[in-house]
Amino acid sequence: MYAKPIENLIKAFSSLPTVGPRTAERFVFHLLKKGKKDVGELTLALKELMDNIKSCEICWDFSDTSPCHFCSDARRDPKMICVVAQPQDRETIERTGEYHGQYHILRGTLKPDDDGIAQFLKLNELVNRIKKNEVDEIILALNPDINGETTMMYLERQIKNTAPETKVTRLARGLPMGSDLQYADEITLGSALKHRTQN
Repeated sequence: MYAKPIENLIKAFSSLPTVGPRTAERFVFHLLKKGKKDVGELTLALKELMDNIKSCEICWDFSDTSPCHFCSDARRDPKMICVVAQPQDRETIERTGEYHGQYHILRGTLKPDDDGIAQFLKLNELVNRIKKNEVDEIILALNPDINGETTMMYLERQIKNTAPETKVTRLARGLPMGSDLQYADEITLGSALKHRTQN
């Protein structure tokens, strides 16, 4: 049994995604060994994060300005919106250099057996955004797992009811370059067949 402040910080670190009690314990003792300077810098960085980061009023990304620099960039196409689950997904798409529209961050995905989670996601905000603005295309760029598929089906219905003229697309899925067919899972291989192209 550790001193109460140590136990409290282990518990706090353990609440972070993918951090178990053992990892949290290592974090705490690492900070204690490093001394007050490192702990002070971490405290300052956390305070700055909480004081300066806000939600973008348009896309719901985390930013130090609202609207964020993506939404306020006149070079980006406001009639094309790429819907992603998390800000990290937006960063992945940006690294491709292939997309020049705007984004909408849902902050998660729906679970088939949990209706309550919908109130915490930015689903209605997307629908309201489409109602208020002329949008030509919505790209649903969510993971092709059960939660992603559930969310995409829900959004497709909502968008069709709200703005039937808006085109709704999904990312094409298939086999990565250099992969071996015998190691491909059935979902990926089936998607590759469905979205096959003609040369």
